[in-house]
Amino acid sequence: MKLKSFIENRWLLLAALGLVSGCGGGGGGGSANPNNVPVAEPPAPPVVVDACAIEGQKEFALDVADDWYLWYNEMASVNPDDYDSVNEMLDALTAPLAADGRDPGFSYMTTITEDEASFTSGAYVGFGFRWDSRGGNDFYIADALEGGPASDAGFIRGVEVLAIDTGNGFETIDQLAARGATNSELFGPNEAGVERGFRLRDEDQIFEVSIVKRELSTPPLAGGARLIERTGTSPVGYFHMRGFTTSANAPLAEAVSGFAEAGVTDLVIDLRYNGGGLLSVAQNLLDLLGGEIADGEKSFIIGHNEKRVAENSEAFFAARDDGMVPLRIAFITTRSTASASELLINSLSPHVEVVLVGEDTLGKAVGQYAFDQPDCDNRLRLVTFEILNGEALGGYYTGLVDSGRFTLCPAEDDITRRFGDPAEDSLGIALGWLNEGVCGASSANADNAKSQSLAADSTTLPWYPVQPALPDRRSPLWQ
Repeated sequence: MKLKSFIENRWLLLAALGLVSGCGGGGGGGSANPNNVPVAEPPAPPVVVDACAIEGQKEFALDVADDWYLWYNEMASVNPDDYDSVNEMLDALTAPLAADGRDPGFSYMTTITEDEASFTSGAYVGFGFRWDSRGGNDFYIADALEGGPASDAGFIRGVEVLAIDTGNGFETIDQLAARGATNSELFGPNEAGVERGFRLRDEDQIFEVSIVKRELSTPPLAGGARLIERTGTSPVGYFHMRGFTTSANAPLAEAVSGFAEAGVTDLVIDLRYNGGGLLSVAQNLLDLLGGEIADGEKSFIIGHNEKRVAENSEAFFAARDDGMVPLRIAFITTRSTASASELLINSLSPHVEVVLVGEDTLGKAVGQYAFDQPDCDNRLRLVTFEILNGEALGGYYTGLVDSGRFTLCPAEDDITRRFGDPAEDSLGIALGWLNEGVCGASSANADNAKSQSLAADSTTLPWYPVQPALPDRRSPLWQ
């Protein structure tokens, strides 16, 4: 007899044995299986999980977390079927680490496209402004991105928004608050073409503008670097840095080189809203500011869990021709200052006299790697390493100041004044510390100082009070 394929006959054989076995059994008449030999059942077809479906994403995240998560042995035990999304499952998985501030949402699933945009140019769709209510119904622009729709229409830090037209005429901020208008209603979806009208007040001038959302990038330095002149001594170098994106490398080098040429030894680095970014950009700035002082010494240390000790690494300061030698640096910080911003401060502190001005930092002493499902455009950002400075000091999970190793000069984030204005409370107190060596109110020198652009051609808070935006996720503060 001519046989069919081996595979087909194998399945036929198993089926036949099963049929015969079923006819025998308990004490009846003649049995075709008299020795009661156990008969194998055909194996069930393998269950194929779609890697791009929610189930596949959960499986991927759990596998990676068990191998790479910094505190993998402290994760909660979860049933993935209990959660509708990967991020809900990750929040439950890392809940024990969120409770003590080590991972309050730093591990999450995003897309490769959004993640790469965030860490290269900070690209997103929006109006290009950030706002702050100071806890009441006052509505001030806290920052506006140069070249964005809002900035082009006259939005700038310190401008007050009096009313918004969401499509049915202008309503005052008090009216919007009274009826409980949501962020989504105020600003619309993050889609190109969404339009809103705004009534603004800049000092004594009131004007109305209409702006349209579009895709835009985030300039890394707000308004460029500046020199703040002082009587009888060298000027202070100042810049406000929005994020550690790759687009920051060139303007940072230009700024520091300009400071060196101007004889600057004292700096104010404004990181009040800087939630972090790439370690490579932080290392670049560390070399610009500390490379000549600490050439060849450790700048920071990266440590992993015991399964991944082979991945541990050390970074070292390296002198650069376009660097400088700062003697003192005042860092303006708030609870939105985190991650690479904290690494920068922590790594420079053994080599440069530093002070924090404003508020304590968020306390992100860890970093994430990206784990991709490229066929699905999925990217898992997972806490995988801790960050220590060159002296192996880290663990600032409740803020740099709370670690006991840094001095804080308390100051307000005065949103009614521009970045770089010496009369703005945080900058004024930072200048007072540089001039007098102590924390205090703005000094006379700071109040009377003149701020000038280093280069002539230099190019929101949510409606209801919430905790500061977590770094490394798309911040809800920008509209």
